[in-house]
Amino acid sequence: MYLVESKAGAITCMLFSLLFLGTWPALLTLLERRGRLPQHTYLDYTITNLFAATLIAFTVGEIGRSSMEQPNFFTQLSQVQDNWPSVWFAIAGGVVLSLGNLSTQYAWAFVGLSVTEVITASITVVIGTTLNYYLDDKINKAEILFPGVGCFLIAVCLGSAVHASNAADNKEKLDYFSIDSNNGVGTKDVTDSTRTNTNTVDMNDLENGEEEAKAGTALFLIEVENKRAMKVFGKSTYIGLAITFFAGACLSLFSPAFNLATNDQWHTLKDGVPHLSVYTAFFYFSVSSSLLATILNFTFLYRPVLNAPKSSLMCYVNDWDGRGWALLAGLLSGFGNGLQFIGGQAAGYAAADAVQALPLVSTFWGVILFGEYRRSSGRTYTLIAGMLIMFIAAVAILMASAGKRKSN
Repeated sequence: MYLVESKAGAITCMLFSLLFLGTWPALLTLLERRGRLPQHTYLDYTITNLFAATLIAFTVGEIGRSSMEQPNFFTQLSQVQDNWPSVWFAIAGGVVLSLGNLSTQYAWAFVGLSVTEVITASITVVIGTTLNYYLDDKINKAEILFPGVGCFLIAVCLGSAVHASNAADNKEKLDYFSIDSNNGVGTKDVTDSTRTNTNTVDMNDLENGEEEAKAGTALFLIEVENKRAMKVFGKSTYIGLAITFFAGACLSLFSPAFNLATNDQWHTLKDGVPHLSVYTAFFYFSVSSSLLATILNFTFLYRPVLNAPKSSLMCYVNDWDGRGWALLAGLLSGFGNGLQFIGGQAAGYAAADAVQALPLVSTFWGVILFGEYRRSSGRTYTLIAGMLIMFIAAVAILMASAGKRKSN
């Protein structure tokens, strides 16, 4: 099997992982905003996510000569009776990842892509990085690593502030729009020394469906709500934040569980039994994650949660609108997770948690694809800038802490 052994190679894996893991949530959010049911999207996503893990295991996991100390994927797969403790750790990691990813899919509808990714990523790094640091016998430089974790803590505070500020901006836009509609005013022009946005809406054009909504306006927010699969207007933002924090707690555990699966720090394997390779562990990890996601989403077809519409197996099979994007999202997620683990096995899983700075990427897509934060207040823009600066600093610092793992 092919192993990344250099620090430069590990960092390269992490950077590509950051790009992939920051992009796939944007694709799923795009589909939800276009009205595709999240159950349909996630079922498609699950198919290619498992395919990516299988492809990595069957190709990269089989490169090179197999040995007793470092068996190839197929060789180790046939020896599962000897390494069940490690297999269970990999399965547990897949379960918590699946719960975390599924929760974020619903959280996006309530608090937006950028804020969801900021909060979940920050919780993941604060808890997961600390656990990985001690599991990896402190191979990462603590004096560099933990200041990076501190940057993530600051980022999660700024992310919460961004959400509160943006929610206030949106409420202000909608309140003025509602007042003007009730008064029957033909046009609406809102300007204020404390506001940076201007909303102009001709009510006659709105009634005739001729008004083209501009990103960031009240009409744009209403159109997004009308199209999307999950209706969240009037729902408490605390529901979204609660789902987000639950997702963060789940996602903070999948990397430490995978670390235990590949390095056996708790000495659960018998003497002479080789550790699970990163490719074998990733295969079991992805099988458990995909199986749980499939079971839950088939259940949600008939018993939806959080006001998502009901569906059926036949409706899912015949729903081809946006399927290509959902399948692409699964591939990006699968390859992104694989690259994170390959880089973490080489340079320490604590350093590899730098890929959780994916809001750097998802915020970009949130602005470009969804018009998030358009025509927001200066306060919101200032908070976003501070949040992104903290993430850039965190990525640089965490990657600088990368060490070199000793051979098993």
